[in-house]
Parts: sequence; structure tokens; C-alpha cells
Amino acid sequence: MAFIEDIKRNYMQGSMLVRLIIINVAVFVLLHVLVLGALLFNVNGESLLRWVEVPSDLWLLLKRPWTLVTYMFAHYGLLHILFNMLWLYWLGRIFMEYFSPKQLTGLYLLGGWGGAALYLLAYNLLPYFSTSTGFMIGASASVMAIVVATAVYAPDYKIGLLFLGEISLKWVAIVTVGIDLLGLEPGNMGASIAHIGGAIVGAAYGLSIKQGHDITRPVNAVIDALLGLFNGRSLRLPEFKKRRSSNARGASQSSRPNTPPDTVSEEELDMILGKIKAAGYDALTDEEKDKLFKASRRRNA
Repeated sequence: MAFIEDIKRNYMQGSMLVRLIIINVAVFVLLHVLVLGALLFNVNGESLLRWVEVPSDLWLLLKRPWTLVTYMFAHYGLLHILFNMLWLYWLGRIFMEYFSPKQLTGLYLLGGWGGAALYLLAYNLLPYFSTSTGFMIGASASVMAIVVATAVYAPDYKIGLLFLGEISLKWVAIVTVGIDLLGLEPGNMGASIAHIGGAIVGAAYGLSIKQGHDITRPVNAVIDALLGLFNGRSLRLPEFKKRRSSNARGASQSSRPNTPPDTVSEEELDMILGKIKAAGYDALTDEEKDKLFKASRRRNA
């Protein structure tokens, strides 16, 4: 079918932001088709959702660990997915002005896990939830992480809002988080707590990036290793940078003579360019200016 082929082409040729939206919409449609099919055979369709929703019961979660991933790509309410995807598209585009597609994916996952973690802690530690079992579904925590991360990194970035004119991102994030704090009421408290968990992860990402650290790097290293396994390459454990003595560093460099000593990674270059967009060239440190010069020299060589 031409329609299916168009979706496949958009997925393969689109950005990571477009891919995340397509995955969410595809799962939304699939869930509705499955639930409708179940109802036609007098099967409780809601029970099917339990296999993708993250449960608050830790014993049940141990039996369904995959829900820690599936829940953040699944929706069932039309308005739920509509607002989440609109937020993801609008703020995701701004996020991509400063960061790489891998960082978007890593933060999406970390935000979802941060929301799930706070949700599980609340249900299993707070007396209010002691007599209830909850199930959570939706990308809200992941989207909240991207919204807050972008606002923390570029707080004075202006966006136009209907009837309000241009508003700084910091105020958009503050109002969004404030709404969730005010939404801590019976019937919706678990979801609001998860949103706050995603916001905490987003704030941590934005602050850590400003300090030169990327908290999504370990997640993306694992993803790369798994993708390598599925692509037929042997699985290699992700390697993370460690401090080494000057002798060890010299030995490492001498063992890899084909690696240029002034090589600047794409991730470092993306972070430097993002910093220039946010605060200007003068905000760079001497080391960052040197890396930018080396990268420019190698590309023009």
C-alpha cells in the first residue's frame, strides 16, 4: 500500500524526532486495533493494555520488566497522545538546535525511566498509595524531560504563543511543572508525580551539559552496542572515559598511531556549537575554542 510505503520512507529518511513521533503514533493505532479486535470476541480489551503499562506493584513489574520501555511509547487516549506529540514536536525541534539525535533519544528514555522511578517510589513508600495498585502509560515524563532540559540549557530562547506573544522557554517550563504540582490531586496524582520525575531528569541533563557532562552517554553506548549485535557485529561492552595517568595515556596513544591526536568527536563539536548558539562565541573556554579550531582545520584540509 502506498500509505504504508510513505510512512516507511518518512521513518527511514526522517530525523530522530520524526521517528519517535511515528513510533508513538504506530503503537497508538496498533493498541486500538488490538483492543477493538478483542472486544469483537468478547475479550476484555483493557487487559491487553496491562502488558504495555508499567505497574506500580513491584512483584508484577518483575514479571513484566519490558513495560519500563513500552509504557513511554504507548498511549490510549486521543487527547493524551495529541498533546504529548505536539509538545514533543515543538520542543524537540528546539532541542535539536543544540543537541544531537542520540542525545534526544537518550534523554527521552532517561526521562521516561525517571518518571517511572518516582512513580514506583511514591506508590510503594507513601501511605496514600498503600491500598491501591496503579498502571501508567504515556510519553509525558519523557516529553517533560525534553521540555525542561531545553529550558534549562537555553532559558531565554523565545517562542511565540497564541494570544501571549513571545515567551521565554524558562517560563514555559515553570508553568508546565507548576501545573503538574497543582495537579497532585486524587485520581491523577500518580501521573503528575511521574511528570515531575521526568522534569527532574531534564533539569539534571541541562545542568550537567553546562558543566561539560552528558548523562545520556551511557544509555547511548548501550544502544549502540545492542544495535551492533543485531546488525551482525559482535557485542562489545560500552567503554566509558576514565582518568588515567600521563604514562597510561601516552601508552594508549602510541598503541593507536593511526588516530590523529587533535581529533574532535562529533558529540563534542555539537556541544560546542550549541553553546555558541546559546551564549555566543565569547562564552567558550580556551579549550573549547581550540577544539573548534582543530575541527574546522581538519574539515577544510
